[in-house]
Amino acid sequence: MRDNWHHSRRLRVATYIVGIGVLLLVLAWASLARNLPEADSLLEYETPLPTVVRGVDGEIVHSYARERRVQLQYVDFPQPMIEAFLSAEDKTFFSHSGVDFTGTLNAVVDYATKYGSGERAVGGSTITQQVAKNLLLGDEYSVTRKLKEMILAQRIEQVLTKQEILELYLNEIPLGRRSFGVQAAARAYFDKDVADLDLHETAFLAILPKAPERYGRARYEDLAIARRNFVLDQMVANDFVSASDAAAAKRQPLGLVQQRTERSADAGYFLEEVRRQLIEEFGETAEDGGNSVYAGGLWVRTSLDVELQDAARDALRAQLLRYHGNRGYTGPIATLNPDNGDLHGQLLSSNISINYEDWRIGVVTQGGSDAKVGLTDGEDYDLSGAPSSIKVGDVIAVEESGNGYRIRGVPEVSGAFLAASPKTGRVLAMQGGFDSRLGSFNRATQALRQPGSTIKPFVYASALDNGMTPATMVPDQTFCVWQGANLGEKCFRNFGGGGGGEHTMRWGLEQSRNLMTIHIADDTGMENVTETIKRLGIGDYEPYYSFALGAGDTTVAKMVNGYAALANWGRQHEGSVIDYVQDRRGKVIFRSDKRACTSCNMDDWDGQPMPRFEPGGRQVLDPRTAFQVVHMLQGVVTRGTAVRLRSLELPLFGKTGTTNGPTNAWFVGGTPDIIAGMYVGFDQPRNLGGWVQGGNTAAPIMKQFIEETRERWTSDDFIAPPGIRMVKIDRRTGKRVFDGTPTDDPKAAIIWEAFKPDTEPARSTRSDELAAKRSEILDLIRRAREGVRGRRAERREEEPSDFVEDQGGIY
Repeated sequence: MRDNWHHSRRLRVATYIVGIGVLLLVLAWASLARNLPEADSLLEYETPLPTVVRGVDGEIVHSYARERRVQLQYVDFPQPMIEAFLSAEDKTFFSHSGVDFTGTLNAVVDYATKYGSGERAVGGSTITQQVAKNLLLGDEYSVTRKLKEMILAQRIEQVLTKQEILELYLNEIPLGRRSFGVQAAARAYFDKDVADLDLHETAFLAILPKAPERYGRARYEDLAIARRNFVLDQMVANDFVSASDAAAAKRQPLGLVQQRTERSADAGYFLEEVRRQLIEEFGETAEDGGNSVYAGGLWVRTSLDVELQDAARDALRAQLLRYHGNRGYTGPIATLNPDNGDLHGQLLSSNISINYEDWRIGVVTQGGSDAKVGLTDGEDYDLSGAPSSIKVGDVIAVEESGNGYRIRGVPEVSGAFLAASPKTGRVLAMQGGFDSRLGSFNRATQALRQPGSTIKPFVYASALDNGMTPATMVPDQTFCVWQGANLGEKCFRNFGGGGGGEHTMRWGLEQSRNLMTIHIADDTGMENVTETIKRLGIGDYEPYYSFALGAGDTTVAKMVNGYAALANWGRQHEGSVIDYVQDRRGKVIFRSDKRACTSCNMDDWDGQPMPRFEPGGRQVLDPRTAFQVVHMLQGVVTRGTAVRLRSLELPLFGKTGTTNGPTNAWFVGGTPDIIAGMYVGFDQPRNLGGWVQGGNTAAPIMKQFIEETRERWTSDDFIAPPGIRMVKIDRRTGKRVFDGTPTDDPKAAIIWEAFKPDTEPARSTRSDELAAKRSEILDLIRRAREGVRGRRAERREEEPSDFVEDQGGIY
């Protein structure tokens, strides 16, 4: 060799060329391998998984997902599934070390023959190489990426077992219809789990990695069947299935189901509030952390009660439609710009839809007498009943009629409904408008509205804390206050006018008398009133008298939480929609109830009393005061402004409210187990009509809600806390009586009233009764002089009916 080296120039040149080539190859290999991701990272790799949401009963109600993904363990994959993918993608998988050099050589030849044609060459990648590409490299089409893929594949084989590699592959491979992994694809194409697939269905899934968006489409059905049958032949050749089984499978049609939306409860406002809170706590995407909403695979238990939610939705919608009446079309839901391209495509991408009866959302594609409406299926249909005001691009609601569609009017008026448990603060149902698909603005939590007379119970609670009792006599007379030289004198009046005389605090709350409320607030001190309202989380207001009548902005959620404190002996829990959150392995990583239980996890019982949780929430009112207010508010249902609810024969308490205009109609109340609040009003507040009041517009929502869920409501009455004395009194005079017994008659003269110790009124005497009767007669005469409206106001006390007006309002 030495002699040849010295005497043969050709040998030296060839050696140098080979050496330089090897060196360049080593350098290129080192350059490619230097910045590659670490294969070890796959040991800790976690499949991005959607968040699954469960309701109060543990049933799945929704999932937050931008892709369909379900993670299985290797043992969960049926053997035919594994064999089908091996036959289609990598039959030597269990024998090669990451790279199939025969397949790679074939790919190189195919690449060379197609170079410059623009046609994509056969990949020749093993399953291990596909794992490297999908999880570590990306889908760049280049020789460099292929070389990196080969290097990584060999590294992966050194780090993971064959079973671990297959598990990653079958969980991660993109298979079309936004599905990743075979379980998600089985659901997307056949609406089955992988364990339930037939042989021909399993073979179909195995063809998808080659062209997932092609084989899943109806127009390529013949190509899909041919490729599926090829996979079946390969399974026979590999001795995975018998020829007869494969022949039977070939005779089967594809049997693909239509693409479908994920199953979900119709609780869009509730679920969006859950999503918002989860994102705030854990982040949205994988970049935000391992427990993100769209990648962390969280399991979320919520307080959503689907039965109550459906009833809340239906009750609110029914009242909005009743108010809407026969107004018909009031304007477009949204407007699309025809200059921005195809209106059908714009409508599809807008995500505007509706779930009410058989209504659909469409876009006007032609106006005039021959109006047309386009739907998300890409077709145009005749549109009847269209007013002349509609324009091309208007998004509208329609209903099928004959060979076309007719326009339907979505109520312009809106509102909100929220129901919660007073004992825990858990929100059971939430409806923030007519349909969350029409807009995400949640009026139950985001709309700031004036509560009107529904604020009055907290004015009365403040008075009870400062020495008054339900039997305290309060003047129902004009109240004026000097507001300074610029504003002059402000005088308050009752809704509908009228007034005069003195009445019990109870009567003032039952009949929602503005003047009595202002006198109570003045005697108590507005600073004390606003402090009580603030303490209950309703709002932080200045000590102005108008706030005692509900002039301050608040939300339905805050009002419900305030009333929940009344029903729960003054103990208030923070409202919550999430009970707890588990990570993908089942570990609880978030709880709304953060109370500690000392010694709950002791190994052995120490013989001491069982550990108990501390009471939850915070005490915001004297329990006795809270009960006194609830007891008076039961009279609102029995004979006051919410009397239409009396026929339900439940121990209901509550309060109606109507604000100036009127612009808002409210009801808030419930039982010891469920508190609900609701309002009706335009998003941009304007007059609802002079006839609108809380009693005839909001209370019917509560009535329908209860009627649709009647079996969920018990007849258990409110229990008085320690320190409450129930005393018989005369309902009109507030005096204590010893003769007679209270009855169930709502107009009974004698009732039970709740008092704190040593605050009971004196006994009624004959002279008191005569004086009360004289005062009543004089009051009747005075009211008669004030006109018909005054007489109607007096009759409310004597003859309550379903048409009692709400005396609330802001003036």
